[in-house]
Amino acid sequence: MKVIIDNKEYEVIKDYKNGFVLEDIIEKYTDYFEGYDYILGDWAYGKLRLKGFCDKDNKLFKKINDYSNIDDYIKNNCSYDCRYFIIRKVK
Repeated sequence: MKVIIDNKEYEVIKDYKNGFVLEDIIEKYTDYFEGYDYILGDWAYGKLRLKGFCDKDNKLFKKINDYSNIDDYIKNNCSYDCRYFIIRKVK
């Protein structure tokens, strides 16, 4: 599914436990996330948290935001079995 957030097109590539709620994402999204290739949103204590991730060819790439490590990030930094989503910027 493709969505528009702040005039940018994203594709929902994972929606675990219905974590993707467009209205909440639009409210939380800032231009800070524009440079990232992926955005992970996870729910903890009823609050949405967003984190940007990059492919290796992105100028913002660092080990901490390496998309290939997103599963480890979810396992180690998100609440156990929480609702979450991953969206990818359409280039």
